[in-house]
Amino acid sequence: MASFSESDRGRSKVATVLRVTSGNFLEMFDFFLFGFYASYISKAFFPGGNEYASLMLTFATFGAGFLMRPLGAIFLGAYVDRIGRRQGLIVTLTIMAAGTILIAFVPGYETIGLAAPALVLIGRLLQGFSAGVELGGVSVYLAEMATPGHKGFYVSWQSGSQQVAVMAAAIIGYALNHSLTPGQMGDWGWRIPFFIGCAIVPFLFYIRRSLEETQEFLHRKVRPSTAEIFASLAQNWKIVVLGMLLVAMTTISFYTITVYTPTFGKAVLKLSDTDSLLVTFCTALSNLFWLPVMGALSDRIGRKPLLLAFSALTLLTAYPALAWLVGHVSFGNMLVVLLWLSFLYGSYNGAMVVALTEVVPAQVRTAGFSLAYSLATAFFGGFTPLVSTWLIEQTGDKAAPGIWMALGGACGLVATLVIYRGSAVRARAAAFGVAG
Repeated sequence: MASFSESDRGRSKVATVLRVTSGNFLEMFDFFLFGFYASYISKAFFPGGNEYASLMLTFATFGAGFLMRPLGAIFLGAYVDRIGRRQGLIVTLTIMAAGTILIAFVPGYETIGLAAPALVLIGRLLQGFSAGVELGGVSVYLAEMATPGHKGFYVSWQSGSQQVAVMAAAIIGYALNHSLTPGQMGDWGWRIPFFIGCAIVPFLFYIRRSLEETQEFLHRKVRPSTAEIFASLAQNWKIVVLGMLLVAMTTISFYTITVYTPTFGKAVLKLSDTDSLLVTFCTALSNLFWLPVMGALSDRIGRKPLLLAFSALTLLTAYPALAWLVGHVSFGNMLVVLLWLSFLYGSYNGAMVVALTEVVPAQVRTAGFSLAYSLATAFFGGFTPLVSTWLIEQTGDKAAPGIWMALGGACGLVATLVIYRGSAVRARAAAFGVAG
């Protein structure tokens, strides 16, 4: 009976992970589509005689969604820390769905003029406001429901669900490119993935509503008010800033190797849409492998060694790897380079996400985590496609995105050294169930 009970609890944990990350999948699926189909969206909503200018406007709109993340982190994060994890995750899904539906059904510029890019921008802002706390809410939920000694493994599935979203988007894009002509893709084909995202919303609402509140939150005797949460965030601003730098490595790397890859492969390396999407799929599959593996390894050897090693490797190798690719362009070489960058990202992030849940004070865990994460995406990751495009244009160096990735590695390295130097941080991490 004991073994049956243990097995039953194991299945329950797996089911809970699937339910909580399924909503995260939709949020990230919808978020990534905008970057994947940037070239088509630019022609539909931001027409102009200059392809570079239209693409920059599209990536600026993509990045604008990230500017809303800090606001979502503060206000929705405080709501989750005050009301509960389950209810907060339902609210974020509702807001994200509204933004996705808006983008999917807005007519093009030729039909409604300037209202088209304005409505698309509103959709992106809604998505950004929601995503500002979604990643934090999911990460904190997974950390609080994880079995002792396995927090790194459990929390890694927050990022893991993002990789599934990338793979799903890449598969759909691959199928569309084989089924439709370039003209059909530009006219209406790019909208199909957004319609698919809208169609699965009711199902994801159903399974997310079945989530139970975490026991750690239920057992908490004191529920801080919104004002108290804001005050605590202000008092812990150093941890928030260090957390932002810690996440910078993750968010720059992730958006470079996933969202920006299709555009980089097509517009910069002049590879086909199919080749670029295949590389994106393989990269996401690689991420999905390394994230839980390194999350579990961080449970055994600590977060600090992995964070130091892989932020340093990113700093040293990101630009040389892309420079070699630019000098030897082929599908196989692009795949090799992106798989290397995927190894760096997945290994670092497998330890980073759970580390961030441990160093933020418990009473503001969701708001603090989300604020640090959203600030990093707002200042670094969200504008990665825009910055990468600008760097290439200004320098004439097609490998220039590697400089941006190296900066992310430097941020992660510095943040890790400072965070794990403090005894108070180590004590907080130990109290949360890990030696650091």
